[in-house]
Amino acid sequence: MTSLPRPTTELSADEARRIALRAQGFLGAPDRRAGVRGVLRHLGAVQLDTISVLARSHELIPYARLGAVGRKTVEQAYWTSAPPADTPPAPHAFEYWSHAACILPVEEWPHFAFRRRAYRARPHWNHDLPDGAYDQVVKQLRAEGPLTATDLGGAKKTSEWWDWSGTKVAVERALMYGEVVCVERRGWKRVYDLAERAIPKPLLHDELDDRECVRRLVRLAGQSLGVGTRADIADYHRLRLEQVDAVIADSGLVAVTVEGWGRAAAGKGGAGRPAGDAWADPAALETVPRGRHRTTLLSPFDSLIWERARTERIFDFTHRLEAYTPKPKRVHGYFAMPVLAGGRLVGRVDPAREGRTLVARQVTLDGPKAVPAVAQALVEAASWVNCTDVRVERVDSPGLREPLAAELTRVLG
Repeated sequence: MTSLPRPTTELSADEARRIALRAQGFLGAPDRRAGVRGVLRHLGAVQLDTISVLARSHELIPYARLGAVGRKTVEQAYWTSAPPADTPPAPHAFEYWSHAACILPVEEWPHFAFRRRAYRARPHWNHDLPDGAYDQVVKQLRAEGPLTATDLGGAKKTSEWWDWSGTKVAVERALMYGEVVCVERRGWKRVYDLAERAIPKPLLHDELDDRECVRRLVRLAGQSLGVGTRADIADYHRLRLEQVDAVIADSGLVAVTVEGWGRAAAGKGGAGRPAGDAWADPAALETVPRGRHRTTLLSPFDSLIWERARTERIFDFTHRLEAYTPKPKRVHGYFAMPVLAGGRLVGRVDPAREGRTLVARQVTLDGPKAVPAVAQALVEAASWVNCTDVRVERVDSPGLREPLAAELTRVLG
């Protein structure tokens, strides 16, 4: 491993928090001209998930940063190709495995070559691939153009979500290998096409070696995080720590120390590293983060709070998605959304929709001072999803129920 430089910059915990907020687009004026596509390129990855309460997570991500951008506008920004004047039309994004299933800027296609190679070399899979199915899928796509799994012959053998058809297994395998790509979703279904047809020719290559690919993703993660530990940076695009260690010294990131981060920064396998070892985007250190803080509900899949240990370290806030936890064991609710205000996480809301009413099934508040921010976040979210009323069912601190109800009445007018 390349020898690591000694940290030259010391950051307080508060400075690191503000740098992280700015890097994630929550501090300072948003670039509205760049819009949703600008958010995607700024973050480097936007996670997809099937759960839809207020909206799907990939819609909540730009909403949290830009405000009430139309949901159709969000979808068009991700999936619509460049104007017809371009020859041929070029996509702005593609879907692939990064932190999880994510929307990624199309220009990063070459930098995921290392992962495509790893999938091609993978000896075992959860689903068996029937003989001839792979070649048939590729042949059909070549002949008929972009198709969903249903168009290709059906996604499932039975109604069980995990019981994929041979066609679905084949096309997903081709997607992992990079022979097939998803550059659009229709009604939440992936639309598959041949990569040779969908990816712009200058980007359609696997020429970069694994080291160069990982170096690029490490640098991108550092820029998107602002400042992070080795584990933070590895988690962003789900790299292994040893992969990060091999390239971080020449990634363009700079070594820093952060107050209170020493033990966390060492991470697994981090013995012998300088205390407080963390890494920052040098551009993030050039100016002091200033500007307006966003007040908003956050998707549990928002990259600001992807990594639980980082969220606890930066915000002193323990966050866990409980959608897959049995209902009797849930603490904060099915899809509890943290509330960001003033650069802090000040509570949680577990939302639902009943007609034109946004229902806060469960609200957790970090004291009386959080009431105005939570009310504002609820009303703005309600307006975004075309709800005209907000109803609170349960507040974890009973004494704050009436103040919250009064503030909601005031804000709703």
